[in-house]
Amino acid sequence: MVLALCTAFALSQAYRTVGAIMAGQLQADFKLSAQALGVFSGSFHFAFGAMQLLMGIGIDLYGVRRTVLTAFPLAIVGAVVSALSSDYLVLVAGQVLIGVGCAPAFLVCTVFIARHFPAARFASVSGLVLGIGGVGMLATGTPLAWLVQAHSWRAGFVVLGAASVLAWLAILLWVREPAREGSQPKESVPAALRQFGTLFAMPHTLGILLLGAVTYAAFISLRGLWLGPLLVERHGYSLVQSGNVALIVSVISLVGPPLFGRLDRDGPARRRRIVACSLAYAGLFAVIAFLNAAWIDIAATMLIGLISGFIVWQYADVRGAYPTALTGRAMAVFTMAMFLGVALMQWLTGVAASVAAAYGIETFKAVLATIAVLLVAGAAAFAWLPKPGAALRS
Repeated sequence: MVLALCTAFALSQAYRTVGAIMAGQLQADFKLSAQALGVFSGSFHFAFGAMQLLMGIGIDLYGVRRTVLTAFPLAIVGAVVSALSSDYLVLVAGQVLIGVGCAPAFLVCTVFIARHFPAARFASVSGLVLGIGGVGMLATGTPLAWLVQAHSWRAGFVVLGAASVLAWLAILLWVREPAREGSQPKESVPAALRQFGTLFAMPHTLGILLLGAVTYAAFISLRGLWLGPLLVERHGYSLVQSGNVALIVSVISLVGPPLFGRLDRDGPARRRRIVACSLAYAGLFAVIAFLNAAWIDIAATMLIGLISGFIVWQYADVRGAYPTALTGRAMAVFTMAMFLGVALMQWLTGVAASVAAAYGIETFKAVLATIAVLLVAGAAAFAWLPKPGAALRS
């Protein structure tokens, strides 16, 4: 059942990383600036993140299976709208639909694991799910680059839409959620919303969310938006060559979550490791920003793909930072922060690119330096703001 749920997650990974391969053709067809391209790519993540609270309530009230089966068809509609769009605003609307449809894709996996697997296995199983779901990024490497170059970006959305239909059918046929305790009264929507208020009122939530908003956003902004243009414009790579690099980075990123899941340590040690990895991560983005050699840029990007696996520790930290009754909603809030962070970072990097171009500064230097600064700020907030109490982790 987890594998069936992973099919939707893999498709959401593919949708959120199409920008890196489609960017050139989209800019040419719709006459897009770097900032407009950032809005296109960020609109998926904004819609995805904004819907997390509602999806969390849906999962708590109606279950994993019903929530994902209800929402995911919107991703299929969005793929069709995107493929047929002849106007930039319609294209963005298609991305929003895809984002809403994919909104429960990862959340249903984490909640299903939290409910039906032992706590000691949460990090390792979540890491495995992140690795399997990352297969979706493989599709937006060389295969999508070949398809886009041979046909067009529209063909990419058609293929992803067809794959989404198959994923929906897999969940419909194979996922049968184990029964939960029937003695508990069903919670109302207002009561569910009040529980979210409780989460936000806890003093340690802010630091968790601020770092969560930048770690995944950094990797996706590079892999999903700027990697293709970086290799093509800075180093003269062809679209297929840049797709090959994206494919290798995606393969490496599949290894990271299971590896870091196996290395997980509970308590303060985990939080110290999260801070250390965040700072190392920021350093690699700074290296790509200021050292312009192709081999250095590619090697640093591969290391970023590997180190991004430490994000599974953040999910384990969230699971231990809140009472068991709030686990599902805590996961929803954290996932919301992650994907709103992606939308914000892609918009900010688009602005940074436009400002840099106006002042004659290399676009990618400004973009990647901005990401590095945001990562350092997030790590500082996580380290210095209040931490979870021992009672909550018990």
